[in-house]
Amino acid sequence: MLHAIFEPGFFSSGPVHVALAAGGVVALVSGIVGSFTVIRGQSYAGHALADISVTGGSASFLVGISPLWGFVGVGVLAAGVMDMIGIQRPRGRDLATGIVRGAGLGLAALFLYWDTTHSDVTGATITILFGSLFTISSSILPAIVALSVAAVAIVAVLYRPLLLSTVAADLAAARGISVRLVGLACLVAIALAVSLSAMTIGTILSTALLIGPAAIGLRLSSRPGLAMAWAAAAGLAATWLGVLLAYDSFYWPPAQHGWPVSFFVVTLIFLGYVAVQGITTRVRRG
Repeated sequence: MLHAIFEPGFFSSGPVHVALAAGGVVALVSGIVGSFTVIRGQSYAGHALADISVTGGSASFLVGISPLWGFVGVGVLAAGVMDMIGIQRPRGRDLATGIVRGAGLGLAALFLYWDTTHSDVTGATITILFGSLFTISSSILPAIVALSVAAVAIVAVLYRPLLLSTVAADLAAARGISVRLVGLACLVAIALAVSLSAMTIGTILSTALLIGPAAIGLRLSSRPGLAMAWAAAAGLAATWLGVLLAYDSFYWPPAQHGWPVSFFVVTLIFLGYVAVQGITTRVRRG
């Protein structure tokens, strides 16, 4: 039965080991940070940061460094700019996000053009936009873990101030909490999470790993802590099962080239949300 599920070489493959480790860590972080992203109503900001990270990823190929540093550098910088021009005010959020997103995408278009016309790096555009878990080098794993710890640490340290400033910003300010500083820290955590997911499933689909599992977790529980646990578990399950299906798909017809991991991860998250929504709706009606 195991041979019917796991194709030969799955457990002994080095790239599979790295994909499971990197993808698992990123999924856990995305579930935790994504829960606050949804609770705070910053899904659009997360989507914008994912789009803007294309700029960093494409620029990194031009200078010959790992895309991870481009994703993170530009993502954190964009988070700071978005806060500076009004992301902390509800009416200014969409404006600030739209301005930064537009500027970032403009630069991304230029850098991607240079990547394809003036660079000898093949597949740069595909790697940036759609990711490739099986091509992540084991040497970058420590950096992925370190950045993941940093993102989770921000949420852990600011857990109560984040909750209070989300539910009642005026009350949080009255209690001496710097609502703007807390919001900026949360935005940085979102930028880190999006950058890490961009490294694994690509910039186009990275928001799905940030928002999808969080939506599942919040559907299963109204308690933030428990919702984060559910979100992390859902993201981890979708990512690991996506790696397995992508590996097995190499042996599927018609061309035996394999299907991308990102496709399976996003599809599994979508199906998981639909299933959870249906189940919880029936339970509440019953």
